[in-house]
Amino acid sequence: MFMMRSRALALAGAMAVFVAACSGSATAAPSTAPAPSVAPSVAPSVAASPSAEASVAASPSPSPAGLVPPDRIKTAGKLIFCSDVSYAPEEFFAKDGTTAQGSDIDIAGEIAQKWGVTVEIDNTGFDSIILALNAKKCDLVISGMNDTADRQKQADFVDYLSVGQGLLVPKGNPKGIHTLDDLSGKSVAVQLGTTNLDALTAKNAELKTAGKPAIDIQGFKADTQAFAQLGLGRVDAYSTDSPVVAYYNSLPANAGKYEIGGQPIAPAVIGIAMRKDDTGMKAAVQAAIDAMYADGTLKAIVAKWGMTDAVVFLK
Repeated sequence: MFMMRSRALALAGAMAVFVAACSGSATAAPSTAPAPSVAPSVAPSVAASPSAEASVAASPSPSPAGLVPPDRIKTAGKLIFCSDVSYAPEEFFAKDGTTAQGSDIDIAGEIAQKWGVTVEIDNTGFDSIILALNAKKCDLVISGMNDTADRQKQADFVDYLSVGQGLLVPKGNPKGIHTLDDLSGKSVAVQLGTTNLDALTAKNAELKTAGKPAIDIQGFKADTQAFAQLGLGRVDAYSTDSPVVAYYNSLPANAGKYEIGGQPIAPAVIGIAMRKDDTGMKAAVQAAIDAMYADGTLKAIVAKWGMTDAVVFLK
């Protein structure tokens, strides 16, 4: 089993808080999300520690021809990912508080399996995750991260899906929130260091120019903390990526509490980040992602976590 990173709040602990706060958060077991059968090669949930790294106990299978990791990874026999484990359904902790799971966790495990190495997940706060990568705390970042021009200055990327931003609001949408413009004069919770925050900040600049009331943006270190504010009635909306919005809205514990405010906003690619000077890494990761598209594994993982209608496949 794997061990993983945790954003700032272990999902298991967060879940208990959210359920008590009338929000069945990401701490729910995977059985609460749609779980169609997945190809046998799809990686299992990762046993994770809220602290740092976790190794996989199972022995890897030999890497298929053409799917060879960089020499240093092959020599080490393991692949370390930085990930912020508070972002269901992409990366989050199961009820036990130590098992990391989600679509990104499965994708990370599948890459390692195709390379014939074990995988470790380092639980790293999203607002410092690229710094951790460049400090060599991990080999790669997989954390629902948008591949943006600013981030490309700090790291290289291999894109694997496209997702939009989403808004979750109370059931009945009493404030009539469907777009970012509708947030004028209203409050919204969002995670720090995200493109969601960037979009809200940019919208505030537009609203100021137009002489309209600004959005009351409330930022939190962990996405789970941002979601909790909606359940506690402290904000009018919660902003995050569309797969996360869809996941929270689908949980049985949240039935009748929330609804999605409109269609996904500005779909953009998400990618796996790597150091610019990591020779051979980008080509190797691209080959693994291409193989996952070719053999159907990537689409099976997305379906397993109920994300098919919330993402756009690149191939």
